[in-house]
Amino acid sequence: MAGTGVTLFRVRGIRIAVDFSWFVVLFLIIFWLSTSYRDELDLAQSDSEPYFLAVASALLFFGSILLHELGHAFVAVRKGIGVSSITLWMFGGVARLERDSDSPGTEFKIAVAGPLVSGVIVLVCAGVFLLIDGSDSLWDAALGRDDATRSGPAAVVAWLGAINLLVLIFNLVPAFPLDGGRIARAIAWRRTGSRDSGTRFAATLGEWFGLFLILAGLGYFLVYLGDIIGGIWLAFVGFILRGAAKSAIAQTELTSRIEGISVADVMDRQPVAIPEEASIEQALDEYFLRYRSPWFPVVDAAQHVVGLVDRPSADKVPTVERTSASVRDVVARDSGSLTVSEDAPLESVLGNEALRRLGALIATDADGQISGVLTIDAIGRALRSQTPAGVP
Repeated sequence: MAGTGVTLFRVRGIRIAVDFSWFVVLFLIIFWLSTSYRDELDLAQSDSEPYFLAVASALLFFGSILLHELGHAFVAVRKGIGVSSITLWMFGGVARLERDSDSPGTEFKIAVAGPLVSGVIVLVCAGVFLLIDGSDSLWDAALGRDDATRSGPAAVVAWLGAINLLVLIFNLVPAFPLDGGRIARAIAWRRTGSRDSGTRFAATLGEWFGLFLILAGLGYFLVYLGDIIGGIWLAFVGFILRGAAKSAIAQTELTSRIEGISVADVMDRQPVAIPEEASIEQALDEYFLRYRSPWFPVVDAAQHVVGLVDRPSADKVPTVERTSASVRDVVARDSGSLTVSEDAPLESVLGNEALRRLGALIATDADGQISGVLTIDAIGRALRSQTPAGVP
């Protein structure tokens, strides 16, 4: 889903976007809540207040989902994992991490951050409601019962707290790819010492939970014939979760072939890098024209990677300035996502965003100096070499 939808803004360099399916859900929530608020607050059909309350509720709900995903993202960034985007869509939000966690502890902290944010939102909503409307009607207002409250703001806060509580409970189900499933994966990973075993365990739980939701949706549809949308929606959520879990298991079968192989085992140990003090003319003549690569890593005097430079950036420099301008002036300083430790397990880079985008990663040694280049072709050769004969 990365790269799709409409970009809204950026938070600390993280692209915040909405998928087109988000607009459909936004409309459905507003339509449903406007009717619910009108009945709950006993307002006339001509009164516009329910629509304003419904719009506010829908926007606050998606704002809380965004905060949930930002919880994951900020912890990931603190652990040295880049986050390229957060996309809101019909089933919530997705934070696109640039690489996988490198330890079960990191996986656990990233996974639990979102539910913790949702829990704080629930507590804040409960506290605000008590200040607005008192404690007697809190439970009834959260359930949307008629005459539970006569205050529009209190009704919005109660609904927002209730829906976030539902999100919290649902996300804590130990079924991959839900947050609870990722927590289960981290625990299984620590106990077994294998990322693949942990993923396989959590994804299997996800498969069964998805099947349960599908059957529950069909049962709901048969019992409550008047609520067709509810049953179909529940079954559809189960279908999506089951598909994601099956994909995770399939990927695990792939990565298990290269378990035990490190980046250093397959990387090219003769990387070509441009010194940051080199002139643009030198970069064009001695590197881009000679090696025909679309980009090169840029290193400082100590051979530490400082970023990358691509051909379009070099070409943009006016011809008369290319002898005086240096590569340092046009380098894209995103070395954090560009590099990978040469000791890292090879399977840990398969989901790397920069690898998909650039086609290669720069390997560094324990001192942070450039030691090789890891290409998609090299990973493909490693996978093929570990595949038994006759297996596609």
